[in-house]
Amino acid sequence: MHRTIPIADTRLHEDDISAATRVLRSGHLVQGPEVEALETEFAAWVDGRHCVAVNSGTSALWLTALALGIGAGDEVVLPSFTFAATAAAIRLTGATCVFADIDPHTHTLDPDAAAAAITGRTAALLSVHLYGHPADTTRLGALARRHGLALIEDAAQAHGATHHGHRAGALGTAAAFSFYPTKNMQAVEGGMITTADPALAHTLRLLRNHGSATRYHHEIVGTNARMNDVNAAIARTQLARLDDAIRARRHNATHLTAAFATLSGITAPTTAPGTGHVHHQYTIRVHHPHHRDTLAQALTAHGIGNAVHYPTPLHRQPAYRTDTHLPHTDLAATEVLSLPVHPALTQDDLDRITTTLTALTTADHGRSPR
Repeated sequence: MHRTIPIADTRLHEDDISAATRVLRSGHLVQGPEVEALETEFAAWVDGRHCVAVNSGTSALWLTALALGIGAGDEVVLPSFTFAATAAAIRLTGATCVFADIDPHTHTLDPDAAAAAITGRTAALLSVHLYGHPADTTRLGALARRHGLALIEDAAQAHGATHHGHRAGALGTAAAFSFYPTKNMQAVEGGMITTADPALAHTLRLLRNHGSATRYHHEIVGTNARMNDVNAAIARTQLARLDDAIRARRHNATHLTAAFATLSGITAPTTAPGTGHVHHQYTIRVHHPHHRDTLAQALTAHGIGNAVHYPTPLHRQPAYRTDTHLPHTDLAATEVLSLPVHPALTQDDLDRITTTLTALTTADHGRSPR
């Protein structure tokens, strides 16, 4: 009986644990020297931008929107094909989410669809670097500048991804990262906001700390979104290994793609010219004659971890439902299937994944009319 190959590897390394233990023994636990060091080190990753560490990726998105002055009466254009936190961060400000369709090849916000969704109330475009593939921020940035809008990057899945030589986090007005355990670098929990605007960074630092830069002096209304030093210490060791992790993910993705090249009814992930994919997820498209959900069940039965990111687009969720017509988004939700690609995979794991999927699809397992 083969062991199950997990869809993600959330185990901490010994140096992560040692870093956390060191901080716990130090007595400096919240918003201390480890957080400051992480912000400095992360800034080197994103073209020297200002970095503001917070307690989650959701907080990073929400505080970014608040700091940009987005609120009631405003609209933000964003994809529906993303995790709920992307939209929740906007709704929590009182603003309205306007969903636009995705590029069917990259699964990121389509600039033409975004342009068609802009109105006189639009305050920002919110692009999601989904699965580790950067959105077309060249066109989205030009669109934002033409209309006087902010461009927010949801970079929760894109640590180290690049677009024409610049890393995710240095492509828009501001960007939000997540350090959740399944991400390409983790901190158990945490997030980071990046921006080139020092005034925006100052506002973000106030917002994360009850509106205060000096103890018991509150300049604005803020909240408690501080990162603790234990999380920051783990994030620092993860950041130090991130280049190696990205190389491993790309190696694994290349192996999978080569093996799937001749499979009928399966489309492997693509990388747009000029971009660097970091493969937070390795997400295939499953077409007729195969049935995605049946194939997923068969893979699970064979001990191959898999997941659907995401089965129900946000514009069809009760909390965010609209009657917007998003054909590429709706089709993607019925076809996407993520396979393991994380750095802990062995060559035997990769061979099992490719051999199993090839056997299942060649046999037209679960043939179902569309």
